[in-house]
Amino acid sequence: MAEGSHPDSVVIVGAGQGGYQTAASLREHGYRGRLVLIDAEDELPYEKPPLSKAYLKGEADEAQLWLRPVGYYARQSIELVAGSVTAVDPAARTVRLADGSEYEYGHLVLATGATPRTLGVPGAGLRGVHTLRTAQDAAALRTSLGAARNAVVVGAGFIGLEFAAAARRAGCEVTVVEALDRPLARVVSARTAEHFTRLHRREGSRLVFGQGVAALHGDERGAVAAVELADGARLPADLVLAGIGVIPRTGLAAAAGLRVSGGIVVDARLLTSDPHISAIGDCAAFPQVRSGNRLRLESVQNAVGHAELVAARLTGESRGYRELPWFWSDQFATTVQIAGLDEGHDTEVVLGEDPDAFSVLLFRGGELQAVESVNRPTDHLASRQLLDRGVPLNPAEAAAPGFTLREHLASHRGEPAVPVG
Repeated sequence: MAEGSHPDSVVIVGAGQGGYQTAASLREHGYRGRLVLIDAEDELPYEKPPLSKAYLKGEADEAQLWLRPVGYYARQSIELVAGSVTAVDPAARTVRLADGSEYEYGHLVLATGATPRTLGVPGAGLRGVHTLRTAQDAAALRTSLGAARNAVVVGAGFIGLEFAAAARRAGCEVTVVEALDRPLARVVSARTAEHFTRLHRREGSRLVFGQGVAALHGDERGAVAAVELADGARLPADLVLAGIGVIPRTGLAAAAGLRVSGGIVVDARLLTSDPHISAIGDCAAFPQVRSGNRLRLESVQNAVGHAELVAARLTGESRGYRELPWFWSDQFATTVQIAGLDEGHDTEVVLGEDPDAFSVLLFRGGELQAVESVNRPTDHLASRQLLDRGVPLNPAEAAAPGFTLREHLASHRGEPAVPVG
């Protein structure tokens, strides 16, 4: 975008990490036009990862979740609007809210995020059945957790397992029910999944694999009391968390005539099929830099990276999104950190002999795709640099005795490896 062609106003729909970061980065890049940040939650923009971690465990309060205190938005002339956007009019370049108010935009950023899937079984509406996506969800769940004795988690993804860990720490009897044959089946290797199975069982949780939920049963007060599995078994439950994934919020985009396919379709610059509208974060389906495959990523890193790119583009810099994906999860005393994206590997190399501290290197066609590091932060930092810089590494090199990611990275820089510890 040439100098002088900056939009005179930017409206951002969604005040999650991506929406907030877009507004903050625009001001950091010197944007001086009108800036409106709209969200259906009447809350200051806040961090979401702690909702299933520190906040749920009572180690953080609402104010500690805020991305910025209230005074920041006034100082930066960022208008915070609480309300639900019901329509986008690309021809008039306006958004309409449920209360009838309208906002004009020079450029629109859709950071609408995603909504959690709910259990489509009888009894799903009983009291004590939860999802976890918003601060309101987390507050309700934390209250329920304080009185619960038997918690059933449906879905062994990151959210489900993080909650299971928090529930065990709170003294609940916990059962995790997963329809697939292992936890985190869609996001980590079998070796890493096996570690988390052992971890949760060692901490006292029961894990049930290969089973779906047929129904939820309540008591005379309308509260959940049991979970019925597909095989007819019943699990006692006074708290149920559905951690079965999310659905991208694409309704506004579709109704506005934008292209939608597995998310709001954007190009490498995060522009939709309308040049005056961008989409970022969990709702955006964008081309992955290595494979070219269009996908969505649900991570803070991705939302922040998208936001920073859009802010740079709207203030004069044009480039494609090329950031390396990375993710993390904390469960009990274990941290898993993932660098890169596994879109189907054919070879694995494991570094480390300790069953509770190792890294799994995932290769496809002899090329490193991703690295999963369990309690090995040095490996994670090195792997991010290796993948980001395209440093070559093949499975035979990685499997050689004494190999370390840190030394391999240093050898390609022409530098000595720095000892750890």
